Amino acid sequence: MQIIRKRAYARAGLIGNPSDGYHGRTISIIVKNFWAQVTLYEWDEIELLPSQEDQSRFRSIHELVHDVQLHGYYGGLRLVKATIRKFAEYCYRQGHRLHDRNFSIRYESTIPRQVGLAGSSAIIVATLRCLMEFYGVDIPRHVLPSLALSVETEELGIAAGLQDRVIQVYEGMVYMDFTREKMRRDRGFWCGQYEPMDPALLPPVYLAYSLDTSEPTERVHNNLRARYEQGEPKVLQTMEELAAITLEAKEALLRQDAQRLAELINRNYDLRESICKILPRHAEMVRRAREVGASAHFAGSGGAILGTYTDEAMYQRLESAMQKIHCRLLRPIIV
Repeated sequence: MQIIRKRAYARAGLIGNPSDGYHGRTISIIVKNFWAQVTLYEWDEIELLPSQEDQSRFRSIHELVHDVQLHGYYGGLRLVKATIRKFAEYCYRQGHRLHDRNFSIRYESTIPRQVGLAGSSAIIVATLRCLMEFYGVDIPRHVLPSLALSVETEELGIAAGLQDRVIQVYEGMVYMDFTREKMRRDRGFWCGQYEPMDPALLPPVYLAYSLDTSEPTERVHNNLRARYEQGEPKVLQTMEELAAITLEAKEALLRQDAQRLAELINRNYDLRESICKILPRHAEMVRRAREVGASAHFAGSGGAILGTYTDEAMYQRLESAMQKIHCRLLRPIIV
């Protein structure tokens, strides 16, 4: 029996957050410390198997409350189910004939929940990779992130941008340009310009995330989306500046100017803080990192921070500072 296993990894935004959903630019890195894995094998009927995150039986009311705080009201099965539908829809539209064999599919994930490390999109990307192999369908790499995004935005009504899906498809480090002049249509999807970069250009980078419950991404972005669509001048101006500093960060990386990159990462957070309500415990993570001399901004929607540091002594000080506020520190595995 053929068994197909595919992974997609966590990601962290190096700079540009959250302009990816607003015609901006970003640079992201893959974080191979954490992954979502999907397993698919031929079966008598289509069967979606729940994981631990989809549990519906609890030992007590307190366990149920804790589960909702950690995972929300939805596990990953809705993501897998929506991905299968979108994949089939794409194949019908592109004229791909799908064989009539059925499959069983399940997922598992080690990506910390609700701290902005793109756990949901990792499940979707891994599911698409399994389906592509099972049905022998080749989806162009630059189109695949847009198909993955449509699962959440069109099927599930979740506000999101392309950044997470692009880096999870391409991996490594990628510069992404979503400005209107760079966006183009292909196979019915809007795609940006994606430029892989050498991770060796990076100075030492850390990632820290809260071990306490955070907030779902859709809750963070919904209000911002409405303000952007209403044309709020402050939001529009900030998104333009985030795009501009991303382009400058790309140039700093190419000339390996670690000091300027650190300044731009800090500026990224300051800009975000000017238009978004930041939870005090998340702002505390950034403040503590900056106090030891590291740069810091949110790796995603909140609950995890990313930045640069200069040497091992600074990393040790940073680790101590994060432990005091119940956060885990690590060096992201990119390659």
